[in-house]
Amino acid sequence: MYRYDEFDDHFVRDRVERFKDQIARRISGALSEEEFKPLRLMNGLYLQLHAYMLRVAIPYGTLNSVQMQQLAMIAERWDRGFGHFTTRQNIQFNWPELLDVPDILSALADVGMHAIQTSGNCIRNVTADHFAGASAEEIEDPRQTAELIRQWSTDHPEFAYLPRKFKIAVSGSKTDRIAARSHDIALRAVRDENGALGYQVWVGGGLGRTPILSKELRAFLPKAQLLVYLESILRVYNLLGRRDNKYKARIKILTHETGIDAIREQVEAEFARSKTTNLPNPQQVARISAYFSAPDFEVWESEALDFQEQEAAALRSAHPRFDAWMRHNVHHHKQAGYRIATISLKKPGQAPGDATAAQMRVMAELAQQYSHDELRISHMQNVILPHVRLTDLYRVWQKLAAADLESANIGLISDIIACPGMDYCALATARSIPIAQDIARAFQDPARAEAVGEMQVKISGCINACGHHHLGHIGILGLEKSGIENYQITLGGEASENAAIGQRTGPGIAAEEVVPAVERLVDAYLSERNSRKETFAETLNRVGHAPFHTALYPTI
Repeated sequence: MYRYDEFDDHFVRDRVERFKDQIARRISGALSEEEFKPLRLMNGLYLQLHAYMLRVAIPYGTLNSVQMQQLAMIAERWDRGFGHFTTRQNIQFNWPELLDVPDILSALADVGMHAIQTSGNCIRNVTADHFAGASAEEIEDPRQTAELIRQWSTDHPEFAYLPRKFKIAVSGSKTDRIAARSHDIALRAVRDENGALGYQVWVGGGLGRTPILSKELRAFLPKAQLLVYLESILRVYNLLGRRDNKYKARIKILTHETGIDAIREQVEAEFARSKTTNLPNPQQVARISAYFSAPDFEVWESEALDFQEQEAAALRSAHPRFDAWMRHNVHHHKQAGYRIATISLKKPGQAPGDATAAQMRVMAELAQQYSHDELRISHMQNVILPHVRLTDLYRVWQKLAAADLESANIGLISDIIACPGMDYCALATARSIPIAQDIARAFQDPARAEAVGEMQVKISGCINACGHHHLGHIGILGLEKSGIENYQITLGGEASENAAIGQRTGPGIAAEEVVPAVERLVDAYLSERNSRKETFAETLNRVGHAPFHTALYPTI
């Protein structure tokens, strides 16, 4: 993984010192809150419903044990003992005192972390596939590209004040684990007919009050031309994007209203003018790539691998809960004898994405001992140990169980994405966390969750869609109606390579009706599907919305 060099360290610490002075002026009254707002947003500090919130960047979701330990220390010393992992692979601290923020940022800098560009109308934290460097299907580790983009975009003078926030995601696989088409720009590593490496480029995606899936801008872009092409896209957006209406300022609206063909024509014209300039330095690219070389994996003969499989099978047979965790939370690795293990932060009853300081320390220790000192944060708000030996998985599971982190529900109905909602957010119009907790409790019986199978429930507490409800098989949007919380249900969303925006089913329902409504929808799915192998999305596409509408509104 990437390690700060002298320039990085100087840059970050200089920002900390400048922001420390700005905070002192805000506390003294020399700066009003309105004057302070653009300064704090540049440093990831929000003013939420009850307190300030600090959003810390975890570039492309990768961190090591020392960094996770530091996050635990910050949670314990300056917050309320926990942190919230987000859909952009960041972590948020919801209760810092303004006076303490410089010390928090300094502590982050000590371990190569910061909060720069986690807010504001700039290029936000670049996200990547959380199985990067471990998946057998990937063409290239996408974190190399994500780090190149991070360095290029950080404090970029031309793109520091875009019409609106801008989000980029990178994948190296055909399987979409980044919700690619919900991004302003999504890149996927591909090879052309000659085997040369490059990128498929998608542009113009976004959720919020106007959900739009991105469109393909280029089927193949040579790898060496990436930064110039990104600059061409950003220049067209910076010039043409609206600044008079923030609800119409995203590149998704520009692309939708102008048309992808017209956008492509302007981007290609800008690219033709500048493609011989500002190419990335090959030495710099090689230096970055070297940081993401594969760990020193052990190699076993086939007989030893067979024995390991037999041992694991015996443990699974003897321990049903371990078997369930292996089936749902463990995935194949590109290296024989290794697995990818996902730690669920979705125990039924807890706030999705939250981890206590004690749990962070356990995850850090597991990464150091069993996963080549690497952790990943997923956009699903879970934590991944990307490189675990098959023979270590039982010990890892035992340690997770001792820390209350062994929930075997990855991909199941209780693996819910939820924004903070009215518990924290000043923009929210309804609660998200309690709704997510109640749904997860309703399906906490493992047998019931297994019977339902793969199911993505996603909840947002306002129209800004931070909970990605548009992309949920069942999406739930909380709004305020005549002073009462009201929840709209959408069906058929999909965040995979078969991306789809969910369709609204009808009138909103009261908060106390949400769980019974979800249960009726699930029962309708179980009665309509052809077999246990048919997913919710497949059943919905086959039978249409009518049976589900009837289940949702039985009295209409």
